[in-house]
Amino acid sequence: MVNRIVTGAHYGLRDWLIQRLTAGVMLVFSVIAALRIAAAEPGFDGWKGVFDPAWMRVALFLFLLSVLYHAWIGVRDIYMDYVKPVSVRLALHTLTVLALVACAGGVFELVWSH
Repeated sequence: MVNRIVTGAHYGLRDWLIQRLTAGVMLVFSVIAALRIAAAEPGFDGWKGVFDPAWMRVALFLFLLSVLYHAWIGVRDIYMDYVKPVSVRLALHTLTVLALVACAGGVFELVWSH
């Protein structure tokens, strides 16, 4: 019998795939948004028109959630690799999660407030 000591993040392939998926979502949205912005009329009405359709707001919301999740995985892995004291790492994880949840709330309000 082999006794394994589990240490570190040990998330591996799943997080690697999520990082690629969220990066893909961000890339696709960025291209679509750039094309819509380039085709928009100059001024506030044109800018507002870019994000008026419901599908564009859904896409923007998914983009921003992808950014937040992508950031969480990256920052969490940095903490797991470089912050050795468990109590400090836990505190940083907690503060990061709270900050990202606050950002998600702001994103929700921003996208769906109008």
